[in-house]
Amino acid sequence: MRGGAKHSRALPSRKSESSRVEDLEKRLAEALEQLQTRSRDLADTQEQQTATSEILRVISSSPTDIQPVFATMARSAATLCEAFDASIFRIDGDRIVFVGHHGPIAQDHGGDFWLPIVRGTVGGRSVLEGRPIQVADLQTEEHEFPDGVENARRFGFHTILSVPLMRDGVAIGGIQLRRRDVHLFTERHIVLLQTFADQAVIAIENVRLFKELEVRNRDLTEALDQQTATGEILRVISSSPTDVQPVFDTIVQSAVRLCNGVFSALFRYDGELITQVAQHNFTAEGLEHVRRLYPTRPSRELGSSRAILERAIVHIPDVEADPEYRHHDLTRAVGMRSGLYVPMMKDGGPIGVIMVARAEVGHFSDAQIGLLQTFADQAVIAVENVRLFKELDARNRDLTNALEQQTATADVLRVMSSSATDTQPVFDAIVRSAVRSSGRAAASVSRMRRASASAASVSASPSSGARLRWRMVLPSQFPSALTS
Repeated sequence: MRGGAKHSRALPSRKSESSRVEDLEKRLAEALEQLQTRSRDLADTQEQQTATSEILRVISSSPTDIQPVFATMARSAATLCEAFDASIFRIDGDRIVFVGHHGPIAQDHGGDFWLPIVRGTVGGRSVLEGRPIQVADLQTEEHEFPDGVENARRFGFHTILSVPLMRDGVAIGGIQLRRRDVHLFTERHIVLLQTFADQAVIAIENVRLFKELEVRNRDLTEALDQQTATGEILRVISSSPTDVQPVFDTIVQSAVRLCNGVFSALFRYDGELITQVAQHNFTAEGLEHVRRLYPTRPSRELGSSRAILERAIVHIPDVEADPEYRHHDLTRAVGMRSGLYVPMMKDGGPIGVIMVARAEVGHFSDAQIGLLQTFADQAVIAVENVRLFKELDARNRDLTNALEQQTATADVLRVMSSSATDTQPVFDAIVRSAVRSSGRAAASVSRMRRASASAASVSASPSSGARLRWRMVLPSQFPSALTS
């Protein structure tokens, strides 16, 4: 019927509807799986970042000790890589030495446990080839890893992964993961272990550089201290040109401080006897022993004497064990176990000794020996400086006296030439010169006239009292009769 016809719509079949539902369920499952995978990846990434941050924190908080870093790294590697066991090793010559461990396998790793660097172990081949090595079941690899098979059976593991620690293209160690079952580590685990290996290298370098800097700073500080002490001794030498004692006192004080000693002493040698002339930090009992012992002739029974006899440095690391040392009552009184003795040499011969002692057994360093030699040289300079200064002072005094005598003689001769008919000015000039050159309070010249003597001239020092006393006394005594 026109206009009255109804158009009917085709309904979907049950089969097509079911197919759509299955498709939606499949897509939903895939989405859920992707979400779960992403969630796992995010969780893994967060764990890795947390572990990395923890390792970096330990590195920064332990600049001089690598061991806490190794312990944290082994624990993180075992946990994040789902291993039963993690070990870290360093290369020491031709050996692999284990320095860090986490897990139940091979609890005796560390200490003296080591392996040779050979291709027959997984760790050895890893560092020799400079690349990661993984073996699914090491217990079955007798041909490829004959040395490793024995260890795998001994410690009860199968799968192993080893990643080298590389610095400037050279392996310096490695990290190993092990499992008790046959279960290969994933690519993600290998990449993560390489990240830990890089961090281990950073930590090792950080400790090495920090220790080098620490040593350099310590050396610079010691050098500055030594220069300061040397400068102080030179200052004392220049400010004490006639007295060597302040120099000796400064030297023994500096020797104790810069050589980590407990006390120090300085001895003079006159060719026959040794005398202790300076000391620092001696006990009262020790000083009493020194007073009883010195001066003494050189012998091998004392370190100071031995340095004089040998004309060389004497280093006694333990006086109790030294077969020639005899005066143990002295060393025990001052609390000495080791001593360093450096002779003061002048023109090839000894003129003294500087010594520094410690309360413990041991050797002094080369730097400390060199420093004490410098002090010995400075002591010789001080001795020579005082000797030369005194010689110069005596020579100047002699020259001054000679010049004054020449001046007085010339003055008298001048008066004589100008007083040809009068002797009184000559007598006056003579007594004035006598007072001036002799340093006496007054002087007089007497003339002989037959059987009596009379005062020809009188002169006194500028003191008016001395002049007055002489002028009062002489008239009452002269002229006077001569007596035999």
